[in-house]
Amino acid sequence: MSNAKTPTPTREHLTSVGQDGSRVAIHPAEAKGKFTQWRRIVAIFLILLYAALPWIQIGGYPAVFLDVDQMRFHFFGLTFASQDLWLAFFLISGFGFGLFYVTALAGRIWCGWACPQTVFLEHVFRRVEKWIEGDGPMRRQLDEAPWSVGKLLKRSIKHLLFALLSLAVAHLFMAYFVSLPGLWEMMGSSPNENWKAFLFVFIFSGILYFNFAWFREQLCIIVCPYGRLQSALIDEHSIGIGYDEKRGEPRGKASDSSAGACIDCYKCVHVCPTGIDIRQGLQIECIGCAACIDACDSVMDRLGRPRGLVRYDSQKGLAGGKRKILRPRIFLYSALLLLGASVLILSIRNIGSATLTAWRVQGAPFIVDEASVRNQFIVRVTNKMNEEAVYSLRLEGAPEGVNAIGSTDSLSIEGNGEKMQTIILTVPKQIYSGTFEMFVKVQNQSGKVVAQRKLQFLGPDPHVFDSDE
Repeated sequence: MSNAKTPTPTREHLTSVGQDGSRVAIHPAEAKGKFTQWRRIVAIFLILLYAALPWIQIGGYPAVFLDVDQMRFHFFGLTFASQDLWLAFFLISGFGFGLFYVTALAGRIWCGWACPQTVFLEHVFRRVEKWIEGDGPMRRQLDEAPWSVGKLLKRSIKHLLFALLSLAVAHLFMAYFVSLPGLWEMMGSSPNENWKAFLFVFIFSGILYFNFAWFREQLCIIVCPYGRLQSALIDEHSIGIGYDEKRGEPRGKASDSSAGACIDCYKCVHVCPTGIDIRQGLQIECIGCAACIDACDSVMDRLGRPRGLVRYDSQKGLAGGKRKILRPRIFLYSALLLLGASVLILSIRNIGSATLTAWRVQGAPFIVDEASVRNQFIVRVTNKMNEEAVYSLRLEGAPEGVNAIGSTDSLSIEGNGEKMQTIILTVPKQIYSGTFEMFVKVQNQSGKVVAQRKLQFLGPDPHVFDSDE
């Protein structure tokens, strides 16, 4: 695990930082066991899901399609317009709060099993690295070996594949915003025609390459704040990965009857992707990947001893106590999560099939002629459905005698299309009594109001007309 510059893993010093302050590459050995196998299955599923979503068609659009050009956002058959972006607050905050909830129950299981950083690094890029350069010990030997034709060839092939993989991931990510047909069209045209997308893909590819080829675990340890947040999110009953100190100490040889179960083989350290020693307790560098569990269990199997010296357990359980699943913070988190989910579902259900925006025609806010006061508005109706629909406009709240032109017209709008309509409101001077508010509403063919907007009719002080008389 270590060389002359690599520090021994401690709680006070990062293993990825040498004693002279230089960057030390961590090359974990490959663990074998049930958790490693299940993590690989989960990772393959997530990678396939990431690759498949732009291909899966639901309602004529990809399952997830963030069409920023047209400001339409398609999620599994639901279409949202730019006016619905406020729902993103519930989605983002819900994801964050859900992550906190899972952490309170099961520690950093997200980091070790589902985080894109871990999934792509451990199950794609490190797999390629192992295929070319060998397991962890062989990669460390290659690092320390002098440059030769063989070393140069291996490193060149590895970094070439890393660059191609980064480009593939970035292009697939771009497909979520332009669709696969749009992506193919861009790739077949000149970069000058889509230079913004071209620049984004190559910058994003460069960031991915830098991260997966060099930065790696530093993203989890230094950049990501989640490891530091876990200290506030977990308690003594939260599940995490820990070392059974009562059973393992004092460490000694397998033949020593007075020693504990731990033979100090450092297998748990060799397989750790962040280079920590789990035997030193809970640390922010631990991502909960369970590689140390598989490594320790394999040693226990070889020695004929019970598994579980390193295991998933709570701090209370490791100390010999009884773990509680239901506790005050879980009740509180459950209530808040249920409340947020209910508000989100209700909000989505209340979103209509169309959106309405309205604004006053540029120029004077109102026009006064010999007989009336006139306001002009432009309304834009957007059909959020994927098929053509017919809508009608309706004006409500205006005083009796107000003449409205354009407010009763039917609008036939193609799927995900929009139309603009001018509404002219005229109030005779005889009944004009000043500024008032009203609503313009959009109805579908069944008469249901699917969108509405408040309008304010502006005009001069009504006493001006009295003085004219």
